[in-house]
Order: sequence, then C-alpha cells, then structure tokens
Amino acid sequence: MISVQKITELTGHSNPIFAMELSQKPGIVFTGGNDKGVVEWSLKRMEFIKVMFPVAASVYSIHCPEGYPLLFTGLRSGQVLVFDFIQQKIIKSLNHHHKPIFDIKTVNHKNELLIASEDGTVSIWSLDTLELLHNIHVSNDTVRCISISPNQKQVAFGCRDNQVRIYDLEDYTIIKSLTGHTMSVFAVQYSPLGDYLVSGSRDAQLKIWDTTTFELRENIPAHLFAINHIAFHPTRPYFATASMDKSIKIWGADDFKLYKAISREKGYEAHRLSVNKVVWVGDQLLSCSDDKTIMVWDVKFE
Repeated sequence: MISVQKITELTGHSNPIFAMELSQKPGIVFTGGNDKGVVEWSLKRMEFIKVMFPVAASVYSIHCPEGYPLLFTGLRSGQVLVFDFIQQKIIKSLNHHHKPIFDIKTVNHKNELLIASEDGTVSIWSLDTLELLHNIHVSNDTVRCISISPNQKQVAFGCRDNQVRIYDLEDYTIIKSLTGHTMSVFAVQYSPLGDYLVSGSRDAQLKIWDTTTFELRENIPAHLFAINHIAFHPTRPYFATASMDKSIKIWGADDFKLYKAISREKGYEAHRLSVNKVVWVGDQLLSCSDDKTIMVWDVKFE
C-alpha cells in the first residue's frame, strides 16, 4: 500500500515550468521554465528564496553536477549558461548549439558534461576546463533526453525519431538502437542496478528494455498522453512517471505494477495541466507543471 498526501504548493512562476533539479546542497531545488529566470526554493521552509539570474529565453534543462560548485542551464536558444555558486555569477555561456537544449547530464568518472539538443547532436565538454571535447551526431532529429547507466559504461539517448540509442561511454560509439515506440521518446532512465532501462514516449507507453540483450522485457500502456519524465526512488523499489495527462503515477521497480495514480480524477488536489518533471527527495516527491506550480507530495510506503 502507498498513501500520498500533498504537503504544499510552491507558486511564483508566471509561466509553465519545464525544468527542476536538486542542488548539490541539501534542501534546495532549482526550477526554470517559460519565464524570466532560474528560481531557487527552500525545501526546509517550503518557500521561495530568490531568482538566481535572469534568462533571455525559456529554460528547458537545469543540471547541478556532483562535486562541482556549478549550475548549468540549457535554454531554448541553444545557449548553456554556467553559474558558479562560489562567485555567485554566470562565468561562461556555452554557445555551441543553436537549437534548444533539452537535457544535460554528467559522466562522473570522466568529468565530462553531455548536452542534448534539438539539432540531433550531443556535445561533450570538460567539466574542469568547460571546453568542447567532442560532438556526436545521434539523430537526424531532436535528442530529448539522456540517462547514464549506474556502472558508467552506457549512455541512452531518447530521440524525436522514436528511437532510443545506446552508446558506449568510453569512446562514444553506438552499441544499439532500440525500436518500438511509435512517437518521440521524451524520457529514459536506467534502473538503479542498471539491469534494465525504462523509456517513456509521446505514445504514452512505458517500455522496459534489458540492458544486456537489449530485448524488450515489458510494454506498459502507462498514461493517456505523453510521458514527460521518469524518476526512480533513491532507496525503495519504485519509480514515478510524469505525464501530459496531468497525472503522476508510482510503479513497482521489480514487478512494473501500478501502485498509485495522483490526479484530480483520483481525488487529489493535483496539477491542472501537463506534469513535466518529478524529483524524489527521500520519501517526498516534487512535481512541476505547465500550471506554473511546484507540488510537494509526502509518499508513505506501508
């Protein structure tokens, strides 16, 4: 049994929220979207702290790499702004891409940053020097999302051409292209043990792929509309999905069963529009939406 209670609703954004990322510092979360800045929130006091810095275009992705005092913000313009927490200012703009940036992730053991763009490429940067190292052509269409396997040997890219492409993280050569979705892949996430990969698509399907054989293990008709994001619980065998159908769902990570649906139809004071991102903070689940709000949910596992 899982019970869910809404703790609070954080308001202040004037437009849809597309990006949400926990800070390296506990108790802080950053959000960004279709308004004029990246916002810092306190999860201890459940309140607005400040607008970190203004932006000239919509924020589609935010990333805080472990072990670095930096915040990377990917914009609709293709720019990636680099904010330094120590200097408390933007120290660089990475201007390689000229189309929207949809995801940013870190390859920890190589100190490399991966940036996925609508131009169909993923650029690879040194986290130490902030210099461009490589640029790989992944798709003839948008690269929407990135997930790095727990053993840091594979990286998965979800693409607008309905494919999930798996690359070797050592030399960035393609290992496998996973075919099955009938629409754009908006979300990919490796399981905590790395034995399978979950992909979610505009086709509203969740697919579970074996990461050794790359065969499809499960197909779940999970939502009514696009699946925007997937997030595994940090310690428990569950994952959450966020959808354009305005709902959040919690699934078993070992049996792939649906354990909880959080939506207005189910009697919750939930989001009124598309849910774009979900983030776990222990047993609390944060969600952000086109309805301009961030909601904090207390999830009890019995």
